[in-house]
This record gives sequence, structure tokens and C-alpha cells, in this order.
Amino acid sequence: MSDTVNAAEQSAGLITTTAQFFQEGGPFMYIILAVFLVGLAITLERFIYLNLTQTRNQMVWKKLFPLLTQGKFKSAMEEAKSSGSAIAKILVYGLSRSAYATRHDEVEMAMEEGLMEAIPHLERRTNYIATFANIATLLGLLGTIMGLINAFTAVASADPSQKADLLSASISVAMNTTAFGLMAAIPLLLAFTYLQNKTNQLIDSMEMASVKFLNVFRQAQSQKAQGNGQG
Repeated sequence: MSDTVNAAEQSAGLITTTAQFFQEGGPFMYIILAVFLVGLAITLERFIYLNLTQTRNQMVWKKLFPLLTQGKFKSAMEEAKSSGSAIAKILVYGLSRSAYATRHDEVEMAMEEGLMEAIPHLERRTNYIATFANIATLLGLLGTIMGLINAFTAVASADPSQKADLLSASISVAMNTTAFGLMAAIPLLLAFTYLQNKTNQLIDSMEMASVKFLNVFRQAQSQKAQGNGQG
């Protein structure tokens, strides 16, 4: 029972301390919080989007690759068109061009076009997260500077015997915004790094799928040429 009471008291004390820390920081704390929440919302949206894209790409590729290796390009085209995944859209470009292409580099250029259209959707808004992290840090520093200006102004007209204590207390409060700015910026920067790596992995996987398709197409062309030669 006593452990439960102590835990409740500690939680209440932590909430009170956090609220006091936030209030003492002044109006800049609310601005930093707003910036952090916007960055967090973008992070969650990008995290969900990229993971869904990865899952869909993997599912579609498992269906398409066997069709491609068997030379069933028409079936692969129908399957790709029915899918809304990023990798399917790229393969549609390649499969459409392969129907009348005489050289594999024509198909390669078509798939590069599809990849160039897919990449912006993967990278969309991710850079904003790093921008919001920098803004949070700068707002924290600005809040501290404004707090120090107010502190020195207040100390100048204070009683000489109280100046030291008043100055130290004012500086302590002014530093709250810098601390909170860093507390907001650090997780946003970590999220930005994770999402950037995730995006690069997706782009690499789509490039690898394009290369595999080009190899299959080149092999199909070679077999077709051999068949025509024998005929």
C-alpha cells in the first residue's frame, strides 16, 4: 500500500514539476510545443506511409516476379495495373514499353521514368521534420536570449543585496526554453534519420526490382532471337 502511495506522490510531483518548468519558460514554450507537434504529426504520417509502401511492394513483387520469370508479361501487366503499389507502377512503365521495344535500354529508360515519379512520393515532407527540429532549437535559444534580456532589465532596478539571487533565478528560468527546444529537436532529428534511411531502403529495393526485370527481359529477348535464328 505504501509503495502505491509513494508512486502516486512521485507521479504527482513529476507532473507539478513539469507544469512549473513549462510555465516558467514563457510564451516560447508554447511555440516550441506547436512546432514539435507538427513535426511529430508528419513523422507519424511518413512512418505509416513508408511501412505500408514497403509491405505492399513486397506482396506485389512476390506475385509479379514468378510471372516475369515465366515470361508471362501480359499477366504481369494485368496484375501490376490492378495494384496501387509503387513498385507495380514502375513495372507498368517497363512492361508497357517492353511490348514494342527492340532494345532493352528503351525499357530501362521507361522504368527510370517510373522511378523518378515514385521517388518524390516517398521523400515528400520528410525534410520538413529536420527543418522543424532546427526551428525548435532556434526558438529555444531565442526564448533564452529574450529571457536574459528581461532578467538583466529586472536586476538593474532591484535592491543590490538581492541582485545575485534574482539574477541566478532569472537565468535558470530563461534556460528552460533552450532545454525544451533541445528536448523537441533531438527526437525529431532521430525520426528524420530513421525515415530517411527507410526511404533509401525503399528506393534501393525498387531499383533492384527494376534491374531484375531488365535481366528477365534481356533473357527473354535473347531466347526469342535464338528461336528466330533456328527458325
